[in-house]
Amino acid sequence: METLHSKKLTKPTTTSASQVFLDVAEVKEDVIILKNGFFRAVLAVSAINFDLKSTDEQEAIVNQYQNFLNSLDFPIQIIVSSRKININNYLKFIDKKEKQQDNELLRMQVFEYKNFIRQLVSVSNIMDKNFYVVVPFAQVENQNKSLLGNLFAGANSKKGIIEKRENFETCKNQLYQRVDHITASLSGIGVRITPLKTQELIELLYNSYNPNLFIKDELGDVSQIELK
Repeated sequence: METLHSKKLTKPTTTSASQVFLDVAEVKEDVIILKNGFFRAVLAVSAINFDLKSTDEQEAIVNQYQNFLNSLDFPIQIIVSSRKININNYLKFIDKKEKQQDNELLRMQVFEYKNFIRQLVSVSNIMDKNFYVVVPFAQVENQNKSLLGNLFAGANSKKGIIEKRENFETCKNQLYQRVDHITASLSGIGVRITPLKTQELIELLYNSYNPNLFIKDELGDVSQIELK
């Protein structure tokens, strides 16, 4: 099975050199295109508290999930991403509120709350978990030419450009048929699912390949994705 990124990366000396080790060729129109020409869509999935469900509800969830797995005729990849919570922006927000307080007592309370949060995070390993389902699609390839070659070959003719565009649209449509199937099947379990858009995919890949920079550099707040 082709994974989203399967190679163990070493720390690169330059940004351009690091691109050699990436499996991703391009991200466009809500689709990840790998260097081997395969397509990927990524779904953000909410969690449910299984332990709080009744016995009947738990059995129904397990049966529905089993039916979902049995209905698949293609592989999927389930990713659980654990990240240390970044509270820098929240602490800045509290600082701003503290300065805006006219009441001295309230200002002291906000100050103590801010210190409590900072100390709590410093002594506790508070993690934020996000769940994703990676959906693959690979067009049946010719032995002599890969899909990636078809998509990104240097043909300059108008006909070649049109054919590449049509090929991309065909593959994307078939990929999202799988996405729709997964969404419909998992919705019966009670989880909420949404496909990641282009910017969200870029942020996810950036954070995945740069785990040590996650606390320092933020391209955007991925946690704010609206789950419909």
